[in-house]
Amino acid sequence: MQNDAQYYEQVLQLARSVSGLIDAVAQRGGFKGEELSTVGGMRDSAARLVAGTEQRQSDAAEEAE
Repeated sequence: MQNDAQYYEQVLQLARSVSGLIDAVAQRGGFKGEELSTVGGMRDSAARLVAGTEQRQSDAAEEAE
């Protein structure tokens, strides 16, 4: 089983990749208007996941000190 640090790193990598993919497709006009709220919600979720995971990593680092 992987440790917390590896898990958090994988979560961050995935969430950042999803955000980047959504941004790239949006810049190229790859979404229909009716898809934008769903896609925006997914991007917001990925951003919250990044922020929450970074906070957990920071908290864990402080506890380790």
